[in-house]
Amino acid sequence: MDWANMWNVLWYTIVIFAFIAYLIVLFMVLTDLFRDHTLSVWWKVVWIIFLVIFPYLTAFAYIVFRGRGMAERSQAAQVAANQQAREYIREAAGTATAADQIATAKSLLDAGTITQTEFEAIKAKALA
Repeated sequence: MDWANMWNVLWYTIVIFAFIAYLIVLFMVLTDLFRDHTLSVWWKVVWIIFLVIFPYLTAFAYIVFRGRGMAERSQAAQVAANQQAREYIREAAGTATAADQIATAKSLLDAGTITQTEFEAIKAKALA
């Protein structure tokens, strides 16, 4: 067994892990920069320039100085996405209450689209 090759493999593994971890942090920082509407454009440019020049130091500094706001903006984005998903599901599922279903069936009955027996069946199903 060649120990030099094993240490090289271990070193490359550590370097690749550090690079991937930095990319994840970089994308989180960039996402937060563009999500923050209170920060001026010039400050965003300064942060991005420093992320390019001093990558690890700037990423850590950003997390230290703006980490609390970063978590709050991330949570607000998750809440907004959850609300939008719920609204979409509610819209796609149609009316959910029995009164809405009966009202819709009544309008269909009045328009002549369904018969009285179909209306009664829909009403019974909605009330069940």
